[in-house]
Amino acid sequence: MREKIISHSVRLICVGGAVLSLGATAQTTEAPMQTVQVTGSRIASPGAESPSPLQVLTSADIAASGATNLQELLMKNPTLGTPSVSRTNSNFSTSSAGVSTVDLRNLGTNRTLVLLNGRRFVAGIPGETAVDLNVIPTDFIERVELLTGGASATYGSDAVAGVVNIITKRNFTGLVLDVQGGQSTKHDDTKKKFTATWGTSNADATNNIMVHFGYSKQGAVYSKDRAASAIDQTSAFDETDLFRVTKPFYSSFAPQGRFFQADGSSFTYDRNGNIIPWNTNGTNGATPTGFNRSDFRSIAVPTDRYLLATTGTLALNDKHSVFFEGNYASTRVTTKLEPFGLGSEEIYEANGGQVPAEMLVGGVLRRNPYVPDRLYNNIEDTDGDGLRDYYFTRRMSEVGTRGSKANRDTFRLATGVKGTFNLLREWNYETYVAYGQTKESQSGNGQVNVLNFRNALEAYQDVNDVNNNNNRNEIICADATARAQGCVPINVFGFGTISPEALRYVNAPSSLNTAVTQKLAGGSINGEVFDLPAGAIGVAAGFEWRGEESSSEADALTQSGLNAGNALPPTFGKFNVKELFAEVRVPVLKDKPFVKELNFSAAARRGKYSTVGYTSSWNVGGEWSPIADVRIRATRALSTRAPNINELYQPAQQTFPADIVDPCEGITATGGGARGDACRAAPGVMANIMANGAFTLTQADQQGISGYDRGNPNLREEKGRSTTVGVVWTPRSIAPLKNFTFTADYFDIKIADTLVFMPRQYALENCYGGDGTLCNVITRRPEQMGANNAGSLEYIDSLVNNTGSTATEGVDLTASWVGAVGPGRLNARLAWTWLREGYDTPTPGAERDYWAGEIQQSPKNKASINLAYKWGPLGISGTTTHIGKAYLDDQFLAQFDLPRNSVGVGSRTYQDFQVTYEFRKKWEFYLGLDNAFNTKAPPIVTGLPGNTTGAETEAGAYDPIGRRYYLGLRATL
Repeated sequence: MREKIISHSVRLICVGGAVLSLGATAQTTEAPMQTVQVTGSRIASPGAESPSPLQVLTSADIAASGATNLQELLMKNPTLGTPSVSRTNSNFSTSSAGVSTVDLRNLGTNRTLVLLNGRRFVAGIPGETAVDLNVIPTDFIERVELLTGGASATYGSDAVAGVVNIITKRNFTGLVLDVQGGQSTKHDDTKKKFTATWGTSNADATNNIMVHFGYSKQGAVYSKDRAASAIDQTSAFDETDLFRVTKPFYSSFAPQGRFFQADGSSFTYDRNGNIIPWNTNGTNGATPTGFNRSDFRSIAVPTDRYLLATTGTLALNDKHSVFFEGNYASTRVTTKLEPFGLGSEEIYEANGGQVPAEMLVGGVLRRNPYVPDRLYNNIEDTDGDGLRDYYFTRRMSEVGTRGSKANRDTFRLATGVKGTFNLLREWNYETYVAYGQTKESQSGNGQVNVLNFRNALEAYQDVNDVNNNNNRNEIICADATARAQGCVPINVFGFGTISPEALRYVNAPSSLNTAVTQKLAGGSINGEVFDLPAGAIGVAAGFEWRGEESSSEADALTQSGLNAGNALPPTFGKFNVKELFAEVRVPVLKDKPFVKELNFSAAARRGKYSTVGYTSSWNVGGEWSPIADVRIRATRALSTRAPNINELYQPAQQTFPADIVDPCEGITATGGGARGDACRAAPGVMANIMANGAFTLTQADQQGISGYDRGNPNLREEKGRSTTVGVVWTPRSIAPLKNFTFTADYFDIKIADTLVFMPRQYALENCYGGDGTLCNVITRRPEQMGANNAGSLEYIDSLVNNTGSTATEGVDLTASWVGAVGPGRLNARLAWTWLREGYDTPTPGAERDYWAGEIQQSPKNKASINLAYKWGPLGISGTTTHIGKAYLDDQFLAQFDLPRNSVGVGSRTYQDFQVTYEFRKKWEFYLGLDNAFNTKAPPIVTGLPGNTTGAETEAGAYDPIGRRYYLGLRATL
């Protein structure tokens, strides 16, 4: 049965002009032409030709890759960009760590629609639409079809960049067991996998059922175990060395603390409790006093998965049948990073982090006895209350490493009825309903309760025995209410000085619970209406209803920002959409001079969202074959993306923007045009001008700007216009090339009304000198603040708005051949993408921010070459993945007056191999080697754009782990 499935896939790929599968093309027996449905169209037709670029990966490709999850294989396809979330770039994520997403054309995961058997799948990230590929068992997949270009008219919102349609196996009979184990040559990144797939079917395959169970475990990779990331480092601009790497570059937040004196100097402690000068990186031969965070960080997060999947069909009669699909995935992910670095400004925010070294208790001055004399005698009153204050930073090692343990469960069930009916002609129909839910329960550690920490820092010796315990030497908390609630004084001076009792008082375990729910209902019909001289006109029409809901709720301390981290208020939102769609395919000419075949197709969709209202999408396409071996194809499409729940409903989250330039600075009582008039209209600004002669800012004013990022319920949909033009050459009439296929496709995608967070500087320019529509997001300090900071910027909020635009343009080339070579059979395939251009603009009229060729987005050239040779029971396959040279972000380089594409990294090429051996027809042994030549990832260190924290490279695009091998045994029973 497996051979029949593979043969069917080959037929589809050859006729469709897509990329040939390596493993699948080993079967070349021609099957009778079938009526099938291809991704990008709902019309089932002979040949399943697609006017849009379509690439296909089959189950044999997946098996030959040894991939544990589908993302590992898809990332080798050059049409895909760097994923926003993967196992190697999500260790610092506050949620959704270890999720595996895909990103077509580098346009964002939210613009790539992932389908399962042509239907939507529930998202794996709260508030978004990105599907977690971890939950799709690779051994259950028959093929994956990659449609690049707008497809919203066929599939609805989010298909602006294209569609990844995962097709599961059907009509499978028997039992397949697969056991695999492996690790890196550094003895980490361990991999264990066991899967069992069972299926049964009646003789004509009208009744069938398949069940799959899988377990996989992928181990951690720690930063300290790779030379490139074992020591904290940073990159700084140097005129002669460009971006010079400083290594080590330890953190100044150390476990023993750092304490600042009135003269600006600071000191710390050694392991014996002695006070020593502070020396972060050990200059001039001194012992380093800083902290190496890389000792604790992770490159790859450990991930455990349990997967259960099932599908089946039950015939009601010879024309109608019931089908179902079920998926359940349980994923366990653990993140780990260094202990929390605490600065006293996070406890005493209002007065710049100054901690009282002495306090008035009952009108009597009391000194905190934990504060050493050296510090006590060298600090001053900094907040005007007449009492001495000090400032400190400290790594909270006693609290332990930070991190989280996340339990993520995904459930989905789809069922429906499909079949045929006669209405003058035979028509196909399908109706379905589906329900899916992803839940994540996360527990975290390593944070502190800010309020309790403040109470614990304000302590004094109980000489008056206020506790009435006959102990006048103990140190107690100054606040009586805090004492009644269990306050324990805390000693932050030195290594391990925080007592277990104080630790329990200030410790703040965290939690996060998220849920994503998706409900679907839909139906469609397709068939032929009447015949033309060139063939029958095919049509399809249908409806869909979808409801999406998402929630994310952290613990109370995290919500309020009282655990020394960013405040994460709860997010909740939902929407629904009703849609109608139609499609037509018209054969215009056939078997005419210079027109072997000419077809026209069109599709349209009309939707009504509960959020953005009505939306429209359409596409038109055509295929022209001047001769049998050549097919020219083209499409033009308008696609839409409705805003997701986060973009609509994210509550205000505080941030502290940098590099803000106040357009009112320097404005005087007169002049300045429209900008001057708008500035003087603010009472605080005018008070400042009257006091200083011109609007004047202090350093504190410039560094004291805050603001809130929030969603926007008044958003509109994005609109993407895409054009693709391509040629398919299948020289079947040339004997030596009868199994050769070549495709070349040009793509051009432009997205308008892109959803972006409004740049704060843009809001300021709009308010002061523009049309003033954005003044409502700006808050200035009042005139009562006094001349020093009256009128200075206090808050600049940023909403998600439809102000941006995005574009990308390039060419895809593919070539494939299969045939006999010597005693065996060779399959060869090449896929190459040249990215000519890609850019974003955040606001109308703003300069383009070009990203094509940049490290954070995508190099201009990416390619993969696959070779597979089969000789009797022995097979060998190899995959070469090439990532072209890439450059640092041009906006970053501009800060140093460096031109675009002046600083970057060279190309990287990775080679994977797999050897298989079949014995007794039922058993297959396989051995694989990934990154066989141990190609090192380029150094993109801390301080450079594209750096993944803990990896010292762009870990989503390059391999930070190194050479890995695996062994496996597959049995077909």
